[in-house]
Amino acid sequence: MPRWSRWATNDDGSAALEFITVGVILLVPLVYLIVALGVIQEQTLGVEAAARHTARVVALAPDAATAEARSQRVLAGIIDEYGLAADAVEVSMTCSPAGAECPSAGSTIIVTIGTRVGLPLMPPIFGLDRAVAIPVEASAVQKVSRLWGDG
Repeated sequence: MPRWSRWATNDDGSAALEFITVGVILLVPLVYLIVALGVIQEQTLGVEAAARHTARVVALAPDAATAEARSQRVLAGIIDEYGLAADAVEVSMTCSPAGAECPSAGSTIIVTIGTRVGLPLMPPIFGLDRAVAIPVEASAVQKVSRLWGDG
C-alpha cells in the first residue's frame, strides 16, 4: 500500500476542527440576532414609554402651555434614557371628537410616537444604515378632564 493513501484516509483530529468551524459559522449570526433584537426591543420600549407618559402629562396638565412644556421635558428625558435618535422621533397628537381643539376639556387625546431603529454594525455607506432601519411606533390614549384648562 502506498504511503500517501494511508495519510489521505487518516482523519484524526478533524472532528474538533469541523465542530469549531461549524460552531463559529452558526454562533456569529446567532449573537448578531440576539444583539439586534435587544436593540429593537429597547427602542420599542422607549417609544411605548414616550407615548404613554406624554399622553398622561398632557391630560394632567392644567392648561395647554403647561402641557406643551411638560410633554417636551418628558419626551427629552425618555429619548435620553432609552437612547432614541432625537432627530428620528416623530410625534403626533390627535383628539377625539374630531374638529375639537387639541387638547381640550373632555376630549380624548391620542399620542403616537414613531422612530426608526438602525441595526447594529450597519455602515452608513450608500445609505445602508437607513435602508435596513426598522420602523417602530406606539400610541397611547388618555381622557382629558372636563374641567381641564379652567384652573
